[in-house]
Amino acid sequence: MSGRPRPPEVLQGKDFRWFFLSRSVNIVGSMMTPVTVAFAVLHIDNSSESLGIVLAAQLTANVLCLLFGGVVADRLPRRAVMQACYLAMAVIQLTMAASLEQGWASVGSMIVLAALAGGVSAFSMPAQQGLIPQLVPKHQLQQADSLMSFVRNGATFIGPVLGTMLVVTAGSALALAVDGVTFLVAAAMLAKVALPAAKRTARTSILVELRHGWGEFTSRTWLWVIVAAFGVLNAIHIGAWVVVGPVIAKNDPALGIRGWGLVVGSEAVGMLVMSVVLLRWKLLHPLRAGMAGMSCFAIPLLMLGIHPSTLPMMAVAFISGMGTQVFSTGWTVAMMERIPSEVLSRVSSYDMLGSFVAIPIGSLSFGWLASNVDVETLLVTSGCVYVAIVLTTLLVPSIRRLGRVAGEEPDIVKAA
Repeated sequence: MSGRPRPPEVLQGKDFRWFFLSRSVNIVGSMMTPVTVAFAVLHIDNSSESLGIVLAAQLTANVLCLLFGGVVADRLPRRAVMQACYLAMAVIQLTMAASLEQGWASVGSMIVLAALAGGVSAFSMPAQQGLIPQLVPKHQLQQADSLMSFVRNGATFIGPVLGTMLVVTAGSALALAVDGVTFLVAAAMLAKVALPAAKRTARTSILVELRHGWGEFTSRTWLWVIVAAFGVLNAIHIGAWVVVGPVIAKNDPALGIRGWGLVVGSEAVGMLVMSVVLLRWKLLHPLRAGMAGMSCFAIPLLMLGIHPSTLPMMAVAFISGMGTQVFSTGWTVAMMERIPSEVLSRVSSYDMLGSFVAIPIGSLSFGWLASNVDVETLLVTSGCVYVAIVLTTLLVPSIRRLGRVAGEEPDIVKAA
């Protein structure tokens, strides 16, 4: 008998296997995009203000288009929507590359192209969320999400490194061109995916479908409570960790820029490790376990304010990353199991909108607060508020008690 580990059961299905390969190529390319675009903008105008405007244009367009993207992904074949998005992203990236190579690129053109990219991603994200339950049975949803998370977390390292190496060795134009080609390859692979026939429903107006999606969203207390909570949690996370964290690292020799890189890397490693564990570890109560996992982030946040030392922070960031991945998988599985496929993309778009909308506010407010109040007090307060919000969600019975839909593998390791 061979001692080699068996591949995950979910990969035995041809359609999911091609989807997995397509998304893997796409994820690596997508992780390259922020680096390649950032250096492209700085090549045109070496100004942090210009880069900030370009990124703001992309995020704003994404938020504005999310609800419409959810409706389209529920109306049309989701594979076709994703392919169209991949092809559109390829055109955008290759246009950026051509503009740099031919010398007509400007900050204005990059703003327009970045906004287009943000709008396109608002269609692809809800479509992707709704596609997976069409490809795998319910008992394989956790395994499917864990595999995708493993690739995504691994690409968090590989993508930026590849993007940076391409920019350094070949220039921003070629780096953007290679990035664009990854979207073409992903679209070609996705053509191999066959979906079951979708349920035929009567066509109604976009407004009616949005109201239907909103009704599905608000009818589930566990859903809207967690989305509302993450509207605040994400603002704190981005503001305190992403904005204030690097400032502390740069000015505190106990941490330093190199130390901050190790801390952030440790968090990503924790997510990567947990994505492997969740291939076999069944979450019996995905939201209870997920919100408990999210509470771990308060520890590195408090430590950043009280004692920002590299090695201890690496340890708690690793644990926090593991907890974050538990929530990510638990949340995705809960939505895919509990929300009907025909409205899943619309409900996902409301989830994304509610979770993302306050992020710019968090970035701006924490940037101002860090310059006007004591940073230690700010971070300690933020950590306490963060854990209080997380634990408050567990007081909601439907969050605490939500279980799995019957049909999981009988041999999978189980946990609450």
